[in-house]
Amino acid sequence: MAQIKADEISQILREQIANYDSKVKVDEVGTIISLGDGIARLHGLDKVMAGELLSFPHGIAGLAMSLEEDQVGCVLLGDYTELSEGDEVKRTGKILSVPVGEAMIGRVVNALAAPIDGKGPIATTDFLPVERLAPGIVDRQGVREPMATGIKAIDSMIPIGRGQRELIIGDRQTGKTAVVLDTIINSAKNDLICIYCAIGQKRSSIAQVVQTLTEAGAMGHTIIVAASASEPAPLLYLAPYAATALGEFFRDSGRHALVIYDDLSKHAMAYREISLLLRRPPGREAYPGDVFYLHSRLLERSSKMSDKNGGGSLTALPIVETQAGDVSAYIPTNVISITDGQIFLETDLFNSGVRPAVNVGLSVSRVGFSAAIKAVKQVGSTLKLDLAQYRELAAFAQFGSDLDPLTQKQLSRGSRLTELLKQPQFQPLTWQQQVIILFAGTQGYLDQFQVSDIRAFEDGLYSYLSSAQSALVDDLSKAKQLTDDIKKRLHDALKEYSENFKASLSDKAKS
Repeated sequence: MAQIKADEISQILREQIANYDSKVKVDEVGTIISLGDGIARLHGLDKVMAGELLSFPHGIAGLAMSLEEDQVGCVLLGDYTELSEGDEVKRTGKILSVPVGEAMIGRVVNALAAPIDGKGPIATTDFLPVERLAPGIVDRQGVREPMATGIKAIDSMIPIGRGQRELIIGDRQTGKTAVVLDTIINSAKNDLICIYCAIGQKRSSIAQVVQTLTEAGAMGHTIIVAASASEPAPLLYLAPYAATALGEFFRDSGRHALVIYDDLSKHAMAYREISLLLRRPPGREAYPGDVFYLHSRLLERSSKMSDKNGGGSLTALPIVETQAGDVSAYIPTNVISITDGQIFLETDLFNSGVRPAVNVGLSVSRVGFSAAIKAVKQVGSTLKLDLAQYRELAAFAQFGSDLDPLTQKQLSRGSRLTELLKQPQFQPLTWQQQVIILFAGTQGYLDQFQVSDIRAFEDGLYSYLSSAQSALVDDLSKAKQLTDDIKKRLHDALKEYSENFKASLSDKAKS
């Protein structure tokens, strides 16, 4: 019988202990078993987490999305053509995070928040995960502060509050992006950080947005997150979550931010593409079953925080594009049910020259006037009623029957109010200007003028107010409501201005 020496036993044990480490690490490294269309299937990553960042050769990153029994489905964030089957993949142990902070303001970044504007690296050390749980019920409070867009038709009838989620919905080319750009330009004086997230748009369109905001001096409070149509689907899928993380930094530090998703229809399409490539079962319209959760977990992160948590807010303006005005399609109904109201932009109105083309009948804000300044509520509530009556009567008047004087008066008032709600692009108004011009409209000061003269009446009124009636505007700003004294002074000012305007019109007619 062979003798086993003690030193041999210790030698074998030492070798076993030396090799022990390499066996443990086998589940931290895997290999690519198949590759294509921006999707990699991996073998060997037993302990990988859903949403974990994976490291591929050539500095390419991936995101683990499908965890199956024998393999892992992973989407690739970058140019996957350099990879090949059999390449090694490493776990990073990190969830995908993006850099956040003050230094991001004024920059154009991609879906991973890396700068793409040629202005050098962004000096920030703060990072936030792309996917985060939304704040709980106890951590929030009701929406109560206005988030002014500077657009009369929206601020007076469909007011948006800080921390609200208001959907902007309409066909293509109805001015959806124009509405949000006006809001960004108007937000400079309202202490609001704006994040504009472009999903699946042409690069030329994104460049146009950057140019417009730069010319308007609005880039000083704006971050642009761009995932253009030429980028792979995983980056389009991540862009809105990264944009929300940028906004959450400001919300959690007690500030106010606004995030715009332009648009979520393309976001859902990118997610559908990824899901089908990962072989997930398709549902209605070939979208995966969790497409509702895709948007609900994104939009629920926008909230008004309680005072105990700093009182900051993150407002969301998601945009959804409809096909031929079909609001009952899958993605539009999903997003309508998640948001606190919608602004419906109509092609027919847009083509007939009513711009912004807001359909007041179908648009609603579920927060309502609880977030509006009292003076805006006082003029806006009567305005909505007047316009609703006008729309009803206008439908009857088309039959050409004889109309009684009261109906004729309502029709002429309605046509003037409709004209009054038109507004040139990139010219947002202060709430004081909106209150005074809408007060003039609802109190009948425009009834004596032709519809074609209303634009000139409005422009002249603003310069008259700033020069001759600055004390009245200051008092209105302090009171924030139409007291009896302010109403009386407004009537006097509007009478005086109307007389002057009428005289200038007759002078023009004579000359």
